[in-house]
Amino acid sequence: MSQYNFINFIKGKNYYLIEINRPNQLNAINKKTIQELKDCFLNINDSTKGFYGVIITGSGDKSFVAGADISEFKELNEKTANELSLNGHELFNIIENFSIPVIALVNGYALGGGCELALCCHIRVSTKNAKFSQPEINLGTIPGYGGTQRLPQIIGKGRALEMMLTAEMINAETALNYGLVNYVLEDKDAAMKKATQLVDIIQRKAPEAVAGVMESVNNFFKEDEEGFKQEINIFSRLCGTDDFKEGVKAFQEKRCPSFKGK
Repeated sequence: MSQYNFINFIKGKNYYLIEINRPNQLNAINKKTIQELKDCFLNINDSTKGFYGVIITGSGDKSFVAGADISEFKELNEKTANELSLNGHELFNIIENFSIPVIALVNGYALGGGCELALCCHIRVSTKNAKFSQPEINLGTIPGYGGTQRLPQIIGKGRALEMMLTAEMINAETALNYGLVNYVLEDKDAAMKKATQLVDIIQRKAPEAVAGVMESVNNFFKEDEEGFKQEINIFSRLCGTDDFKEGVKAFQEKRCPSFKGK
């Protein structure tokens, strides 16, 4: 268990579990929570050996993250809003570009910044009671943690615009139909089981190839990166690894490969 104030950090058998723990605020994320999440991800980035995924969820069954903490919005002006948005972007960029997959286990409300947190994760698993929304327009503003960019990438421009312009909530079934989530499970226990099963599957893959897939896919959405060119570079680099040689040899010998992360 962690020594953080607003998150619980637990080491599983082959994964890290991060649980946002502000139940009285439905796990709304404030500045301090963002900083703790950032510190946590930066710390474990140097300790990924033997770990093949990060599962991030909210405490309890009602809420994943019910948005940003609106109590911190009262004194916002243009300058402080810019700082707040940049801080959120820094965290979510760290998650999106993390070296091992980050799985969002969405239990209950994923509103505003909570929906944006789920969007920056690599895979999203939800419970049946999950609700998603980008309601910032009701406050007279727009999503500020990357939502206007990531939501259209995942569900398409038309549906993303409808969600952001109407601020209406969608349920888990609709989120699944939209491609916003990968799986919908009965409850949090079932969702956790599915998330850990995904980690178990990923564990059997070559670690550098896993990182390479995520890096290459992310490059598609970066204006300053030529995605196809970078794919060639990553493919070529990985074909020089010991794991690639092992993968080819195992295929030829009709056995499961034994990857070493080299």
